[in-house]
Amino acid sequence: MAGEIYSFRLGLNSCYLIRGTDIVMVDGGNPNKLGKFKRVLSKLNISPDKIKLIILTHSHFDHSGSAREISEFTGAKIAIHESERSFVETGGIIIPKGVNAWGKITKAPFFAIFRRVNFPRFTPDILITSELYRLDEYGIKGSIIHTPGHTYGSLSVVLDTGEAFVGCMAHNGLPFRFSPGLPIYALDIKTLIMSWRKLIEMDLTMIFPGHGKPFSVDIIRRAIRKYSTKA
Repeated sequence: MAGEIYSFRLGLNSCYLIRGTDIVMVDGGNPNKLGKFKRVLSKLNISPDKIKLIILTHSHFDHSGSAREISEFTGAKIAIHESERSFVETGGIIIPKGVNAWGKITKAPFFAIFRRVNFPRFTPDILITSELYRLDEYGIKGSIIHTPGHTYGSLSVVLDTGEAFVGCMAHNGLPFRFSPGLPIYALDIKTLIMSWRKLIEMDLTMIFPGHGKPFSVDIIRRAIRKYSTKA
C-alpha cells in the first residue's frame, strides 16, 4: 500500500510522489524544471532510481513539460491516456472552454500564452485506456482511472485509502481560483461532472489537485450539488 505522499510545485503545477515499494510520480510540471526536481529529491533524500513511473493527468505543458527530462534522469516510464499521445509526441494543445465567468474572461489571454510554450517531446511508454490500471506492481494499492472532462484524455490516480490525484479536475489557488472547487476550464463540463460522480462513489476522502493544496472531497460534493441545481 502507499506510504508517504510528497507534494511540491514545478512551476504552475502541483506534482506528487507516492511511495510504495517503488515511487510513482503524478505529473511532470512546467518545462525546464529538472533542476528544481533534483533539489526536491535531495531534500527528501530520495534516490532518482526509486521513481519508476510518471503518470501525466493530461498533456498540457504545465503537467507534461519536464516529463521527458525527469524520465531520462530517473529511468521512470511515462504513462498518459492514449487519446493525448499525439500532443506529447508531435505538439499541439487541447483548448478547453471557460466554465465560469473567470474562466471565460481568462481563456483567450491564458491560452494565447499557452500556445507559445514548447516542451521536449517524447513517446509515452504506457498508454492508458478506459480500463482501470492498477499500481500494485509498484507496491501501491491504487489505480489510474480515465476521468474525461477537462480534456477527453484526463486521468486521475485514486488510492484505495481514499486519496485522489485529479490534475485539472479541480483547481485550488491562483491564477485559477481563490478557493478549492471545480476547474474554471473544461472541454466538457457535463462529462467532467460524470467523472467526478464516478470517483466519489469510490469513497474518496482527500483531493490532491493539479494546482493548489489538497482539500476535502466534501467541497467537490457541494460543488456538484450546486452545479446540478443550476443545470
